[in-house]
Parts: sequence; C-alpha cells; structure tokens
Amino acid sequence: QVPLVESGGGLVQAGGSLRLSCAASGRTLSSYTMGWFRQAPGKEREFVGGISWSDGSTDYADSVTGRFTISRDNAKNTVYLQMNSLKPDATAVYYCAARRGRLVTMAGATYGYWGQGTQVTVSS
Repeated sequence: QVPLVESGGGLVQAGGSLRLSCAASGRTLSSYTMGWFRQAPGKEREFVGGISWSDGSTDYADSVTGRFTISRDNAKNTVYLQMNSLKPDATAVYYCAARRGRLVTMAGATYGYWGQGTQVTVSS
C-alpha cells in the first residue's frame, strides 16, 4: 500500500556524484522510516542508510558515512540519497524501502515496502 518509485541511477566515474530519488505517491509517510539498501553483484543486500520521515533523523552504514547523505521532502513525499565521492565498490542495485515506525533500523526484514531498484555503476 506504499508504492515506491525510484530514479536517478546511472553510470558515473569514480569520484563523481549521483542523487537517487524515491517517491511515495499519494500517501502520507509521517509515521514511517525510509531506508536505502544496495546489492552488489555476487553479494548480499546491505543497509546503506535510513531516515525517519517525522523528524529527519538519519543513520548510515560505516562504509558510506561522510560521503552519502539522505534527505526528505515532505511536500513531495520523496526521499533522496545523495552519493558523493563514489568508489567502484559502490556499484550495485540500490533499493528504497519503507517501514512503519519512527526509528531507523538496519535490518531489511523490518521494511515491508520496497522499490524496484535502480542500477548504479561506478567506473574506475
């Protein structure tokens, strides 16, 4: 009941930037937390970061802290993942997810709604 539409993936050179968007159309998300996950080729899905919709509090994986920033636009029901200083190991399919609750969690199993994923490829 929370459709998520992602955009912004693509090909970028190492050191470059991309911004991913995740729009939840036609629904208020004030009691939800949004998460970003990624799955690289041959790897398991991993937590990237998350944001509480209500107050904007965030949490990040250690591997991306300082380079990735998650933000939200309440008026647009959209969350963003700004990725700077990209490294080749960031190459993955990135997924947006949503869960009920106001605290960021890192476990994918706690998120009940998922976007389709968007490919990010970082070349070296």
